[in-house]
Amino acid sequence: MTTGAPHGTGTDDARRAVAASVRDWSDRLLTLSHSLHDEPETALAEHRSAAKIADLMAAAGFTVTRGVAGLPTALVAERGSGDLVIAFCAEYDALPDIGHACGHNVNGAASVGAAIGLAAVADELGLTVKLIGTPAEEDIGGKALLLEAGAFDDVAAAMMVHAAPDDTVGASSLAIGAWDITYRGAPSHAAVAPWEGVNALDAMTLAHTALGLLRQQLPPGTVVHGIVTDGGQAVNVIPARTAARYEVRAPTLEDLSRVRQKVRACFEAGALATGAELELRVHGRDFAELCQDPYLTDAYVRAAGTLGRTVASRQGEALASTDMGNVSRLLPAIHPTIGYDTGGAKQHTPEFTAYGKSQGADLAVLDGATALALVGAELAGSASQRRRLTDGVAARRARA
Repeated sequence: MTTGAPHGTGTDDARRAVAASVRDWSDRLLTLSHSLHDEPETALAEHRSAAKIADLMAAAGFTVTRGVAGLPTALVAERGSGDLVIAFCAEYDALPDIGHACGHNVNGAASVGAAIGLAAVADELGLTVKLIGTPAEEDIGGKALLLEAGAFDDVAAAMMVHAAPDDTVGASSLAIGAWDITYRGAPSHAAVAPWEGVNALDAMTLAHTALGLLRQQLPPGTVVHGIVTDGGQAVNVIPARTAARYEVRAPTLEDLSRVRQKVRACFEAGALATGAELELRVHGRDFAELCQDPYLTDAYVRAAGTLGRTVASRQGEALASTDMGNVSRLLPAIHPTIGYDTGGAKQHTPEFTAYGKSQGADLAVLDGATALALVGAELAGSASQRRRLTDGVAARRARA
């Protein structure tokens, strides 16, 4: 294992080698992005997507482990043997019905490219480059599960870019938690003897109404939203079962914990008023707020600038939610957005999906890959940053 400092005179050469490697693999990276886009797979069903990424990493000389953390669609690919471990997080799950409306084909392909680009100088810079394939970001939070399973234990810094209409850095995200809600009542004939039933749909309606009233008293930055997944089976039968999934978002995990008690009371009120039985089950893992590392952020701005990109600061803003927040609370991380023209469309819409294979999206894949890899090279080439990062890993291990 390489444990010494990298060659101080090799930094410029390393940057050129990183950029050249991404260019050399550009056709295969864009083929990957397009293929992910053409065959969208939802959370924990990303079997083809994960296989495509694993196969490409193996072709690039990485050692690939599939099915990590008991998740069939998670993977880890490694190359190099240095003491400084830099990880790139690849996302590849899509949304039901609207495909890659969050641009995860771009995110995933960019991280793959970053890992391949940085691996070209791994031996010179004393690095281990790690690609972590993280499924189910749109659902249960693959990164949180992989954290729990130890996939990030040796990682000194973790990075990814996220597809968006513009280039930004520094934003936070909202913490988020989800519940699966079920009300169980008693069926009866809706016309002949409705009074003999216990209406589970009424319970859901009352809870939904209570949540609407609660919103006036929710603090700024707090959001509650959900869908009803089962509202009954027949119009002439009092619904004996209803189900929903609700999410609560708040500025921090601590805020989330406080607000969630108020939200829970709304669901309990529905059960109390109707006599239905309430079941609340946590869905997936809570996502923490994103805490982006200042040095990595500045390094990314510098790297993106060399590619002709102007990156806007969103410091103090919260942009949606991501399980990258969980990673960022444990170790230095960044999650900038990589922009391209989407005709004004925002994420999570079919219109955004339509731009996922555009020339702008393709450039975002390659520029995102190059910029992230250049950040990795800068970290490895800085003695002070290298010490900060490796000391951070050692401190985490001491606390474990």
